[in-house]
Amino acid sequence: MGDRRLHVGDLVQHFKRDLISEDEAKANMYLYKIIGVAEHSETREIMVVYQALYGDFKMYVRPYAMFMSKVDKVKYPDAKQVYRFEKVKQS
Repeated sequence: MGDRRLHVGDLVQHFKRDLISEDEAKANMYLYKIIGVAEHSETREIMVVYQALYGDFKMYVRPYAMFMSKVDKVKYPDAKQVYRFEKVKQS
């Protein structure tokens, strides 16, 4: 699968990006930029901080384990990606 380590500035796509229209893809739907990796101050859980590259460019946080997890192929049988988020191949 290649290098799955996250770095600040990496561009990633959510697996649902493969399921959207061409117009939505042109609008950068389900594309995100990694802002950083943080530690929850109470639980010490590692979190990924990331920003949408569409709409109002909201910032989100998600547990690292969930961010890096595999797609549930039972719930999403048409998903093409193996992982929930994968780095965008840049040319």
